[in-house]
Amino acid sequence: MNIPLLIAACLTLLAFAAHLIAGTRETAALAPPPDDAPRTKHWVQAMCVFQMISVDLLAITLLLFAAAFRDLGPLEPLLLSGLALLYLAWAGAWLVQLRWLNRPAATILGLPQWMLFVLCAGLVFLGR
Repeated sequence: MNIPLLIAACLTLLAFAAHLIAGTRETAALAPPPDDAPRTKHWVQAMCVFQMISVDLLAITLLLFAAAFRDLGPLEPLLLSGLALLYLAWAGAWLVQLRWLNRPAATILGLPQWMLFVLCAGLVFLGR
């Protein structure tokens, strides 16, 4: 059993659950009035993109659990290195967006998801 990968899998599973339950509820609460067609179209698009991330989180969780308990073959180190880079890319994109949008209510400590991504990147890198 690969403990760093198991921890990363559990953290990503928690992120998936939070994203699916709380995140969906929060994003759905932003729905514009149904008669506002342009805003409704953009909101529905945002909801669809939001749930695509849920699919990514679930797929990564399953991959990490598999890698934590089984040997995935000779390409496993390459696959896990790519996954660590993906987590770092998520963290980077998160921080760039926070800086670019520059809203006082949305700070790096107020929206700390990037920290989870950096932590998981480190765990996956250690476990590869």
